[in-house]
Amino acid sequence: MPWRPMTPQDLPQVQAMADTIHVGHPEDYEVLAERQRLYPQGCFMLVEDGGPIGYALTHPWRFGAPPPLNERLGAIPADATTYYIHDVALMPAARGKGYALQAADRLIAHAREAGLGNVSLVAVNNSQAFWEKAGFRVATLPGLETKLSSYGPDAVLMVRDLARG
Repeated sequence: MPWRPMTPQDLPQVQAMADTIHVGHPEDYEVLAERQRLYPQGCFMLVEDGGPIGYALTHPWRFGAPPPLNERLGAIPADATTYYIHDVALMPAARGKGYALQAADRLIAHAREAGLGNVSLVAVNNSQAFWEKAGFRVATLPGLETKLSSYGPDAVLMVRDLARG
């Protein structure tokens, strides 16, 4: 599988890809680096022909309280109730090859192994349909509208309950 664990040495490439892929959702290097440092077992690089073409940043968190964009976490909460997918990002050359689904399957398996009951994310950039194909559904929670709007006009909180597979 072309996904491998992310290392601190990968972070300049992660930043370059993030700046290219998420023009409307910029994040500082320190934010990306902190996620990799806090939960390295949930951070992956997609490498093909020796070069990086994607990445994933994930970590346990509290369901219904997605972290604000471009802000440090501080710590992984001891009372985490969800496995949060912060970002699965693919360069254009990597799209349409099944890599995103590979990442989703790997992250879901990790969440199960970690004993978490669900996986959640904020879908942006018209990615909702992909995440629905991966078994996620929109979760509408009162009071999240303002936070979700900071992710963009199409942002929706999505969840996959692991008890149902």
